Order: sequence, then C-alpha cells, then structure tokens
Amino acid sequence: MKKSKIIRMFYKTLVFLFVFFQASYIYLLKLPNIQGANSALTLTNASVTLSNSRLSYKGGVSSSPPSSGASLVSIDSSGQGDNDTDNLFPSDTVCFVDSGQNGCKGDTSYTVNGITDQTDGTQFAITPTLTTDLAATDYVVASQEGTMTVRFTNQTEIPVGGTIVVTVPTVNTDNKTNDGIPDTAGSLAANGFDLKDIVAGVVSTTGCTDGNWNTTETFDYGGSGSDATITIARINAVCAASTAITVTIGSGASGVINPAPVTDSATQGVADIYTLDVTTYSGAVALDTADIDFAPNEGVLVQATVDETLAFTVAGVASSATDCGTGATTDVTTTFNEVNFGEISDASNFVDAEQQLTVSTNADDGYEVYVEENDEMGLNGGTTPNIPDTPCDSGPCTHLASQEWNTATSYGFGYSLANSSGTDAEFLYSESSRSFSAKQFPNNAEGSTQFTADGAEIMSNAGPVSGSSAFVCFRTNVSAVQEPGLYYNKIRYTATATF
Repeated sequence: MKKSKIIRMFYKTLVFLFVFFQASYIYLLKLPNIQGANSALTLTNASVTLSNSRLSYKGGVSSSPPSSGASLVSIDSSGQGDNDTDNLFPSDTVCFVDSGQNGCKGDTSYTVNGITDQTDGTQFAITPTLTTDLAATDYVVASQEGTMTVRFTNQTEIPVGGTIVVTVPTVNTDNKTNDGIPDTAGSLAANGFDLKDIVAGVVSTTGCTDGNWNTTETFDYGGSGSDATITIARINAVCAASTAITVTIGSGASGVINPAPVTDSATQGVADIYTLDVTTYSGAVALDTADIDFAPNEGVLVQATVDETLAFTVAGVASSATDCGTGATTDVTTTFNEVNFGEISDASNFVDAEQQLTVSTNADDGYEVYVEENDEMGLNGGTTPNIPDTPCDSGPCTHLASQEWNTATSYGFGYSLANSSGTDAEFLYSESSRSFSAKQFPNNAEGSTQFTADGAEIMSNAGPVSGSSAFVCFRTNVSAVQEPGLYYNKIRYTATATF
C-alpha cells in the first residue's frame, strides 16, 4: 500500500472519531439538559377541594306546567340533568329559568317546602306560591356554590414575573358558561363549572410570602368548547422550590357554581370526575404542572323524625319535708294519688302535706300545668258542711291572688308552690317576704269564673324542658266547732304542651 493512501485513511479515521465523540457528548450529556428546560416537572401534593361538593340541580318543567299561584311543581322525568327530585332537598332555594337561561323568572326565588310522596319522584312543593306562569320549556334550578381550593407544592423555583395558571373545567356547549345558571351537557367533557361571580378580588394565593402574588388576577373565561383560565403572577421576589402554595377561588357570596349532572350518562350515586389543570410558568416555559381529578356528587339528605314528647309525673312526698319553709313542715306522707291529712284532733293548727310535679317536653313553645278542685272539701264528698277554701290572713286570697296565710285561726284549705328543679312555679311560698304565700284552688263547681288559664296555671315554661319540677304544698286547718266526719274533694292536674 502506498504511503499516501495510508496517511489518507489515518486522517479519515481521526475525523470519524472526532465526530463520533462530539455527537456522543451532545447526546449523552447535553441533550437531557436541553430537553429538561422545556419539559415541566409534576407538582407534588396537588389536590382540589370544594367547600360545597354537592352537584347543582337542573331539571325541566313538566309538559303540564303550573300557573301563577300554584304551590306544587312537576318536572320532566327524562332528558335533563335531573329527572327526579332525588337531588332536591327540603329548604333548598330554587328558581325557574326560561329557555334562554337569562336568570330567574321575575327575579324570584322559592324555598322547597317538601318533596311529595309519589312513586316517580317528580313533584315538589314550594313556598311562597308561584308569582308567574311557568312554561314547559322552563328549567328548575337549585345552584350549589362555594369556594374551590387548589393546593400543591412546586418543584421548580418560580421567578419574578413567573405565573401560576389554573385551568378550571368550565366548557359548555350551550355557550352559557358564566351566566350564573348551573351547567349541564350530554357528557362530562362538555360540562363544567360556572364562574359568573369569580373576578379579581375573590381569588387569593398564599404560600411563599402571600404579598408577593398579584391581587389582580387575569381571567380568560373560555366559552363554548374551551375552559376558563386564571393567571396569577409572581411579583417582588422569587418563590423557592418545594413551597406549599394554595390558590382559593371564591370568597363569601361570590362562589364557584357547581355543574348539574350530565344528561346522557350520569348515574345517581356515582360521582362525576372533573379535572383541573395547574401549571407554573417562567414566561412561556412551563416549569411544573399537574392534572388534578376531583369529584362533585349528589348530596345526601340525612333525616330523622323526632316524636313529640310530653312526660308529666305526680309523686308523693314523705313527712317532715320543708320545701315550702320550716313553718310548713309536712305532717303526713303523700302518694301520687292521695293527700291524706289524717285525723285532725288539734283544731286551730295547720296540717301540711306536699306532692311533687315533674315535667319534660321537647315542645318548641313549652308547656303549662293547670290545677283545679271539683269543689270545696265537703262532708262525705258533699257540698255542705265543708272545709271552705282558705281566705288567708287578710285580703282575702283567691284562686287569682295570693296572700300570707300564717294565722291558725284563718280556717280552710289552700296551697302554695316551691321550685325543685328549674324556675317554673307560677308563684312561690316565700314571695313578697311572706312565710307562706297561699292561694285557693280554682273551684270547678263555680264554673268559668273560677277555672281560667291565669288562675289555674301552676307551672309553665316557654321552651323545651327536661325534668323541670315543683312542689305543691297543701295546707288545711279547722275550727273547734267543725262538724266531725270524713271531708274530701278531688284535685285534678292537667299538663299541656305547645308544639
């Protein structure tokens, strides 16, 4: 081989090796770095939460629409996002929207007063009654809205002038994405959230020094076929990597309106899965990104019926009780159905006895306990002779007005009250600095002039109570010339509650 040919081959080999090693260097060392500058990393700890995750309600008014003044509304049983009342609850606020979806008809909202009990579940009651006629092309809507909170941790430093772009699923094929009416469409891909009230000032960003995020976010609300974006810029300082950042969309009454179920493929009880995208940028270069799934769903109505309750007990009290003061220490033991003063052998001396009344009720407006006697205590239950109702010491006392009764020569039969638990007794033995403030029992034999609510009421409360209790303190005394024999009458208690 000639020398010149060998030299040429040698130089060709050198050139090949030079090109090979240069290419290998670029491929193995430089290319990954070049590609990495344009390939966003995945945000970590990324999540979306809704303060109100309940799907909005959107149904169609039935083909036989109600007229003004009606209180019952029927809806279509097919072809809508909601085809029954399963996602409509008592106390929900609804309005009726015309086919143009231009806001509530007559700017009037109604409260769901009840879901009627029928097999197809397509009728509900409202209050107040309708103020306008409805049409078969109208919609029934009950918007559910609240804040949307996006949380994530960035992997790459966000520079001054860098941005966070949040893409909210709002696409809706009816091109009414931001009209304040819940959206519904034939599929999840064509459905989304309504951002009518989401403007600068109701979006906040925290983390990495809150004040270094701008407070005049840029909004692109999208439209038919596109989603809305919210752009938040970094100002004043960089945001270091590995920082927990929170973007809150909505504030107070300005919230994100949740979609209604889709019309074609929704299955009640199975959540609709929507995807929100959040990406950080340096100029047009994406730094970190994440697609975050979240799931609004139908609400769950939890209900229980609490029975109306009223418990009233009458109990006896043993002798030697002093609930109405030591001057009225009980001389005998009573039972729930008998107050037996026993043999009165010492005239002109008081004989005292007690019963205890206890009330429990869940009535919103509370309860009352009334008392009455069938007549004065008569010999053998007759009308005369009798132990009269007490006149008290002076005044005299009546079934309406109390007076001190502490003079043993003021003969008769009467009562006073003392609280045991609570403060429900209508008057007290110690009122007006008295030792035994007493009244007569309302006398049924004397008719309506005696048995009045004011005079007969001995316990009451304006609200629910549990174990409210009072003592009824009976007292009698007779003169030395009282005809002997068995004297008695009958006392009746009546407890009522106002629900």
